[in-house]
Amino acid sequence: MDEVIQVTQWLSSITPRKKAKLFFFTTHADAPSPMVGSNDVDTHEETQLPLATTVALHNFKNIDEFLKKKVNTFSCYNVIENETTKTDYEYLRFYSACKYLDVVPPFLDLEKISAIQNKFEMTDEERDYRLLLDSADLVLEKVCDSLKPAGVSQMWTALRKDRNLIRGVKTIDIIGFFVDPNPTGIKECLFFFIVRFLQKADKINRVNTNRLERLIAQCDESSSCEEGKTIDFIIDSLRFYPTELYPFGFCLIMCVIEGRDGAMQEIEKTMEISRHLGMITHTEKNPTKETIELVKKELMKPKYQFYSSFTCWFMSHGDSNSMVLADGETIEREWFLTSFPDISTFQLKPKVFFMVSCRGANKFSLKGDEFEGQSATCDYYDIGSALIRNRMLDITDSVRDISYVQPMMDTLVAYSTILDHLSGRANTHGSIYVDRACVLMSENISRGRSLTEILEHLSQDLHEILRETMDEDRIVYKQACHYDSFFRKTLKLPYTRHPKEDVHSAPQ
Repeated sequence: MDEVIQVTQWLSSITPRKKAKLFFFTTHADAPSPMVGSNDVDTHEETQLPLATTVALHNFKNIDEFLKKKVNTFSCYNVIENETTKTDYEYLRFYSACKYLDVVPPFLDLEKISAIQNKFEMTDEERDYRLLLDSADLVLEKVCDSLKPAGVSQMWTALRKDRNLIRGVKTIDIIGFFVDPNPTGIKECLFFFIVRFLQKADKINRVNTNRLERLIAQCDESSSCEEGKTIDFIIDSLRFYPTELYPFGFCLIMCVIEGRDGAMQEIEKTMEISRHLGMITHTEKNPTKETIELVKKELMKPKYQFYSSFTCWFMSHGDSNSMVLADGETIEREWFLTSFPDISTFQLKPKVFFMVSCRGANKFSLKGDEFEGQSATCDYYDIGSALIRNRMLDITDSVRDISYVQPMMDTLVAYSTILDHLSGRANTHGSIYVDRACVLMSENISRGRSLTEILEHLSQDLHEILRETMDEDRIVYKQACHYDSFFRKTLKLPYTRHPKEDVHSAPQ
């Protein structure tokens, strides 16, 4: 069958709502960089004009033309074995969006998908199409689904009132002031236009969504929300780090085994909980400085841009400032913590570090006869609060910026003990902290708890456990853990585990 006819039949089989979503997912705002063929040229015409004309004319012709052009580009594209290109990235995004929406073109060359995945050096686990979807876009899709056409229309009216923001933007004028978002698919096109416009204007990104939240907050709840949804519910959904679908993120486990009883148990527990949470995991036993540098270099590869979060467990001996590596060398803890968050592939994404080592030799000792022989050594800001807001500083958009971000932002560092103190361990089971952390995360996976809630529970749980030194003094002591957070959103654990689905992977 002629390819033109095939493309036409494929487009005619897609509903307007799915066409709008396919366009949105395909024109993803944040492509990995640097990569061949990528640049900072304004893609305004490509990402906003088709949406604007569709809303204005109630006609999907321009979106159809865009999708045809994409399909034709991929059809003619020859995958070459060198650096990854912008087209490689777009091809993977297009495929994953089609798979997610269940509109994969029957003529799409899946062998090319496999060849591109080879260029990205993707493992079998990483060939799951869900890894290629952008979690931030999936959250925005759910926000759109929670709003009625009237709600999106009210957001548009509120946006149009911001003269400084829309001045001189031609696509705004194309749509006009008053919009009828009721025809099928028009609501989605208008909402996605608002989102992409705010992203291009550097007003929102995957972490900074305040400007979008303020537009939603101005909607009338009775007419703007779908049944069972509220304005607060919709806004709250934007205040979590986007970690939708599988995988939950990438987990790096580094563990020094030499001279640490129970270290293998630590590895097994952290691997089990990371997989239970739906993470793709890599383990480094007995790391050295060279190992750490190689891992950092690996994490800079373009494929890691597809991950939604990064978690690192580092387990070793240590003191107040440093950690002991497998070869006896030491590294400064502060150097380690500041070097990983600066990796570009994980910018604007949550990064969690579990630092499991002693930070000194002090103990919180318990004295008294009742403790002798006791030891656990077993193996907003409210947008609607106008009265309050009127008394606060008026922080205008002119003094806000989301373009420049301190490297440590969106990072959380969890320590197994406080400064200058020991980190307890059991002879056969390894770190008590690792054990309790894995147990609590496993117990809370289906309860919708945030990571910080679990860490607070862990702090309480760990501090109840009595420990006893194994030396001749037999001192009974307690251990206290804590965390430092630079998070700008809440990181929730997944409600259910999302295992890899082989049927959704491209052919090998």
